[in-house]
Amino acid sequence: MSAPRRTPAELPHDDGPPAHLSDWHLPPGWAWGDDGFYGDQRHYQQLTDGLGRSLSLVSVPNPAHADWLMSEARHLAHRSHPAITTTYHYWTAEPGTKRGPGYLRRWVTGESVRAHLTRLGTAEIRYVLQVLRGAGSTLSYLHDNRTTHGALKADTVWVTPTGRLWMLAWQWAVPLTDIPVGTRPLIDVRPPEWDEGDWRPTRASDQWQLAAMCFTALTGEAPPRADIPPVGWIRPECPTSVATALDRALLPNPEERFTSIAALLRVADRGYESRSTHLVPVADPEAKRGDVSEESRIRWALGDDYEVLSLLGVGSFGRVWRARDLSLEREVALKVLHPKVTADARAVSAFWREAKLAAQLAHPAIVPIYDWDSRGDLSWYTMELAEEGSVANLITSVGPRTVEEIVLQVELILDGLAAAHAVGIVHRDLKPENILIDRYGRWRITDFGIANAMGEDVGGTTGTPTFAAPEQILGEVQGPALDLFALAGIVVFALTGKPPFGEGEPEVIVARQLAGSADIESLSPPIADWLRRALMPDPDDRFSDAAEMKEAWKVTVKSYRRRERARWWRRSVESDAP
Repeated sequence: MSAPRRTPAELPHDDGPPAHLSDWHLPPGWAWGDDGFYGDQRHYQQLTDGLGRSLSLVSVPNPAHADWLMSEARHLAHRSHPAITTTYHYWTAEPGTKRGPGYLRRWVTGESVRAHLTRLGTAEIRYVLQVLRGAGSTLSYLHDNRTTHGALKADTVWVTPTGRLWMLAWQWAVPLTDIPVGTRPLIDVRPPEWDEGDWRPTRASDQWQLAAMCFTALTGEAPPRADIPPVGWIRPECPTSVATALDRALLPNPEERFTSIAALLRVADRGYESRSTHLVPVADPEAKRGDVSEESRIRWALGDDYEVLSLLGVGSFGRVWRARDLSLEREVALKVLHPKVTADARAVSAFWREAKLAAQLAHPAIVPIYDWDSRGDLSWYTMELAEEGSVANLITSVGPRTVEEIVLQVELILDGLAAAHAVGIVHRDLKPENILIDRYGRWRITDFGIANAMGEDVGGTTGTPTFAAPEQILGEVQGPALDLFALAGIVVFALTGKPPFGEGEPEVIVARQLAGSADIESLSPPIADWLRRALMPDPDDRFSDAAEMKEAWKVTVKSYRRRERARWWRRSVESDAP
């Protein structure tokens, strides 16, 4: 039987672990804590580990929800945001053990927004701004990763005594298919687009729930079901920018709300007294354009929204900067198009169209694009910052890698290319600099800046000659096969430290390509054979698509491993011979 569904606002029980944890055996040196409470379909029990840390054991009173709990823990473990608690370990229930299922995370101190309001009635403006910014930043992070929260309310946002904000109730921020049929969160204030008993989480509903929580904190009452009064009427001292932002986010029609949480925060952010300050160059209206450096123009144009920190790289179509998003309080990679590109209206229009297509690609092998915008003669888009650099950085700093080190990464990239090609996007500039590495060591594709929608005129010489296919260098019609060619070149570079056809003028490189003189003789025969097919000068002679190339790679790796095991066996026998 499932335990009663209580809310985190209910007083914790202090009579030891509940019934479903009574027969658990903790590891040596661990101990149960004094606090614990029931949440929505969850129980949270404090305990102390062998290092003396205060942790929360998250478990399910209903045994039928074990798979749902594992999904929650798995997704939570791969999220990285200051308002999301770190997941340390998952205990699986196994025969013969008296522990599990459950996962461990940091024990959250402080009080929920609801507890704060229960104590004070309404909240100070500064407190509401902190909640809006912190919870909004977390929602924006989720939305950028194609996830919704779905259960944001005053019980799921906590603030510590030092002012740090935490968001909870992550059991609802998993794929809907992982949530038991008929199970819905306990929500007291529902977006107007939801019927009674309905639960259809979207980005727009998350936005409404965020605004509703702030409305409640400012006014002491939940927003009415219809005809919500303007925030400024009820709380006149609220900054106009914040009141305006909340009023729009609470509109009954989801289409009339902000297009994103980031857009909401940018409007509201003008009212933050705590906003970070920094110096940006002041543009001299009398100065000629050539008298102002590109970096100065970027800092001046983006100073309201971003703090530009450093230059990360220069590409064919723009520069990539490390920047801090002032509204969302996170570091991002910001790509600004070259002035020569922005001067061409058709090029900018094509770029935006293709950037939007790329932004729709939700795949672990593709770096997500967060937003795109323009101001004056600057056009840019923001994307996830890859702290570990690129494959080019990796090989330059530590040298060539082994086959085993890149096996899974090549599979992942091919899977990502298959997803892009399936919706009509060809990258057209794959190179080691455009394969970034995230904090988990995963390779991820970035910079679809010169990608073209298939079916349009895709002729013309583009890309980086060192890794471009011959049809690309020659300006012939191009399709997905050129991305497969480029990836094979990246694999050669990762294994040898050198591009497959050397460097030099495009004419020299294409001559080597057409002659089939790739520098791969030092590689294991199975790997070399796979590369030869992928690097064929005629696109029709290569793999038919990324999926076929991926399956062939798996077969190749198996053959490589059998060969390596045989070599090891022979060396072992020879070394043991008298």
